[in-house]
Parts: sequence; structure tokens; C-alpha cells
Amino acid sequence: MPKFAANISLLFTELPYLDRFQAAAQAGFKAVEVLFPYDLATKETRRALLANGLDLVLINAPPPNYTGGTPGYAAIPGGEARFQSDIRRVLRYAQALRPEKIHIMSGYSSGADAMDCFVQNLQWAADHAPQQPFTIEPLNPVSQPEYFLNSYDLAAEVLDRVNRPNVGLQYDSFHAQMIHGNALQVWKDYQDRIVHAQIGAAPDRSEPGRGEMNFAELFRAIDDSGYTGWVSAEYQPSIQRTAETLGWMHL
Repeated sequence: MPKFAANISLLFTELPYLDRFQAAAQAGFKAVEVLFPYDLATKETRRALLANGLDLVLINAPPPNYTGGTPGYAAIPGGEARFQSDIRRVLRYAQALRPEKIHIMSGYSSGADAMDCFVQNLQWAADHAPQQPFTIEPLNPVSQPEYFLNSYDLAAEVLDRVNRPNVGLQYDSFHAQMIHGNALQVWKDYQDRIVHAQIGAAPDRSEPGRGEMNFAELFRAIDDSGYTGWVSAEYQPSIQRTAETLGWMHL
């Protein structure tokens, strides 16, 4: 079986943020993701990680824009200076929290200029922090209309152009199923590029075991591929108590 992490931005939300770390550990997780850990002092999150023996495997960048802008803009021409400023801020958080990977969000745009901007911004981030692994993740156009990075084919093209060893592909079974109709085949087609994985059912992004996918088969494919990274549960539980939705951990 893969080694599973819990995205506590979506799981255990019946509890206050800092209590979710203990809940994840008690459920058997050894690592967590926090999508946007920018609301609380880093020392609080770090203390919760250490107290519960958890690794932090992923955070998102850039931080949310509380003035009403979009949550990502790496592929929006004209935003390069702001991108660089916010990546520096994210890296200050990363220095304290020590996430294994930082997911850089493309934002909502399209066209050749957006592609060039995304590539150049990713290259800048990779070169600015060569020891920090970064990821990019395709998001499906149903959940995220007009999001620039909206297919795995496009992600592969971006990665080829970026051509940096510390920028890799982030797989999400929910988005892969929604985009391409076969999350298992997406894994098989792109497994050599994948450096981080997330799971959730489609079409409702609930826990594995519901919806269209055979997760036991997907887990076997992940094991057979030789992937040794984390597989993070990033879904919206179908019932209030997250702990009651974790049967998929034993498929």
C-alpha cells in the first residue's frame, strides 16, 4: 500500500485547526498537508507537527490575496514582480515549517503569453530556491473554470520547457478523472513525472471508495510504479466525522 498523508485543510474540519494534527496522527497518518498555512504564526503549526510526530508534505503558493484577487497568478502576465515577492514570503514560511514540497498555482488565464509567463516564473522560483522542490498540478475546468493549467498534457509541456530538477508534477485522482475520464490511465501515462500524489473520488471529491474510480486498482498501480512519495487524502468527507470515512486506507 502507498504511504498516506492527510490534507487537514479538508479533513478533520469538524475540529479546530490545531486539533486536526492530533486527530490525523490518531487515525494513523504520519504526515499532513496544509494548503494555506498563512493565517497562524508558523511556530503554532510547527509545534503541532512536532507534538504529533508528523511531517509536513505540502503547502500551496502563493498566499491567498485577501483583497479579493485570485489565489494564484503564476501564469498571469504582468504579475511577475508580485509573484516573486510572494514566493519569497512563502519561502520564509517554508524555512520555519519545512514542507517537503510547495505547489505553485498557475491562476486563471490562457494563451501563449500566459504559457511563457508561467514557465518563466517557475524557472525563477526553481533557480531562486534550488534546494526546495516545487510542484504544478492540473485542475479540472468544472471545479476551476478558466484555470490555466487544466490538463496533464499541458503540464508535461510546461515541465519540459521549465526543465528544472526541482519542479515536478503533482497528481490528483479527482482532477485527473474529471479532466481525462480515467485517473488510473493518467497515473500510468505520467507516473515517471509525478513527485507528489493526492486522492479523492469523482465527481463529488468525496472519500475514496465512492464515485467512478476503483481505488484498490489505483493503489496497486501506484505501488507497481515504484513511486515512494506520499499519497495525500485531499477530499471533502461525505459525513461530518472524518474518521468514519477512512475505510479506504485498508483497501
